[in-house]
Amino acid sequence: MSDRTERNEATSPTGARAIKPRAWAPVRAMTRILNADGSQRAPVPPGVDSGRSAVMDSALYVDGRRQPGDRHYAEALAAARRERGFVWIGLHEPELAEMTAIAATFGLHELAVEDAVKAQQRPKLERFGEVSFLVLRTARYCEHDELTENSEVVETGQVMLFIGPNFVISVRHGDACRLAPVRADLEAKHDLLAHGPWAVAYAVTDRVVDLYLEVADQLEDDLDVLEADVFDRQSSGRIQRIYQMKRELVEFKRAVVPLQRPLMTLTAQVSREIPQEVRRYFRDVQDHLSRTVEQVNSYDDLLNSILQARLAQVTVDQNNDMRKIAAWAAIAAVWTAIAGIYGMNFENMPELKMTYGYPVVLALMLAISLALYRWFRRNGWL
Repeated sequence: MSDRTERNEATSPTGARAIKPRAWAPVRAMTRILNADGSQRAPVPPGVDSGRSAVMDSALYVDGRRQPGDRHYAEALAAARRERGFVWIGLHEPELAEMTAIAATFGLHELAVEDAVKAQQRPKLERFGEVSFLVLRTARYCEHDELTENSEVVETGQVMLFIGPNFVISVRHGDACRLAPVRADLEAKHDLLAHGPWAVAYAVTDRVVDLYLEVADQLEDDLDVLEADVFDRQSSGRIQRIYQMKRELVEFKRAVVPLQRPLMTLTAQVSREIPQEVRRYFRDVQDHLSRTVEQVNSYDDLLNSILQARLAQVTVDQNNDMRKIAAWAAIAAVWTAIAGIYGMNFENMPELKMTYGYPVVLALMLAISLALYRWFRRNGWL
């Protein structure tokens, strides 16, 4: 947290410990604006550029239908409590100051706010009073013409959801999963949206898991190409490509596998704040996630097998090279041995006085070399 923004523990309407920024609280008290319905419009805190707000969309929903008009989130929250609806705020990579102002309005816990700003969390589900904090890691497949040792195959990001009785706040980091299409699709399903904030949580989670399935299917194509290249004797099959693919798969696995525990909690009967109908939808998401986890685990095993096969190929190729070197060395040793013997220059050596001794010795060395060459070729050494 920033040094100039001192935190003060206060009890929020939801029962959680909320962030209460002291530095600009007097300013807020002096500049509050009363609307016609008596709700208070929260001001922009110091350090926040009002022209560069992280709020991408803010809407009030009553009985599953979006209410017309542009409202400030504080005004929308007051209307949601009054009309028994809920407000959905979409944020994209918010700054700490702006997130602190939103946390003060909605009564968000300071630890969850820090996690939402840093965006370096594992998938998890936490409870802070009446507010649930759901963290999802998003993934998107990166198109590439050819898989190399530097190819980016999977792009990841994060989506975090604050789910309260009358609101849901989505915080998106990265572009792996855009939420505007999710909002548009959900607004067309009035019956589902009428179940409240947890319907939004389901729709976002379902979209994230659907992207997992798409990434897994496209990763399978890359693995097929990689496997074919490794066992193609005309291809180099560089091991760096396999290692890069394994790194990308590990990154994808870190997004998929840890989400199983939060979904198990959401589908359990102990989650009484989740409507029964929405819990059924979450079970469908859990089934899709289980399928993706099985695919990822099988891909991991397949990559390990491909890597071991390539290492075995490298070892075999090295052994073949050593056998070729040894075979040529054996052939050369014949010439070296005979030439070395007759190069000792002793007077009483046999065959020194033969007229045709020189060509006979050359023919003998050539014959032995040809015989060794044929023998090595027959046994696969050359």
